[in-house]
Amino acid sequence: MGDGDVDQPTASRRDYLRAAGGLAAAGVAGLAGCMGGAEATTGTLATQVSDQPGAISDFETCVVTIAGIWVKPGTEDEESTATATSTATSTESDGEADEDDAREYYEFDEPQEADLVKLQGDRTALVDEQELETGQYAFLQLDVTGVDATLADGGEATVETPGNAPLKFNQSFEIRADTRTTFTADFTPVRRGRSGSYLLQPVASETSVSYESAESTVTGTATETSG
Repeated sequence: MGDGDVDQPTASRRDYLRAAGGLAAAGVAGLAGCMGGAEATTGTLATQVSDQPGAISDFETCVVTIAGIWVKPGTEDEESTATATSTATSTESDGEADEDDAREYYEFDEPQEADLVKLQGDRTALVDEQELETGQYAFLQLDVTGVDATLADGGEATVETPGNAPLKFNQSFEIRADTRTTFTADFTPVRRGRSGSYLLQPVASETSVSYESAESTVTGTATETSG
């Protein structure tokens, strides 16, 4: 894990991508639906970002702008399949089209910026909190709308997402009643051969989900973690 001197919600590759999978509903309209006239139960999804070492040492700054997230509601069977494959990918193939059609998009109140250079190692940045319906979710995607990067030598760098598509994290998670689900999305810039450009790529081994009861959030008791 790299060193950094700022522990803020902006910066470094790893902290930028910690998409918290269980966000508090602070200031966000409830997404509770109605089934048979009864109000649906909701829980909190917190999205965080973080950065694992890749080519981040090439950069003086690497500021990523995130405008929202996509989530894919899924059954327990779908969730088990996603967990078994637990591999983060960042492009969408034709075979994923039907699956992605079932995604739900949640736009942030304001686009969030994170400097990956400042989010290396265990540092993370909370980018959003949303209230979602309880249930299983198959994956989470970050809507990255821009990257402003400067190389260590002062030059400009081109940093993109693969295929200019959302960054996709094939890590299943669950939204539980009275529980804060924190989804930590970890990604890093990777150099593209000799082209001088870079791609942001998810880091599956460092992407994780943790669960904390509403009471634990207040008392500071232990959390349940999966990855």
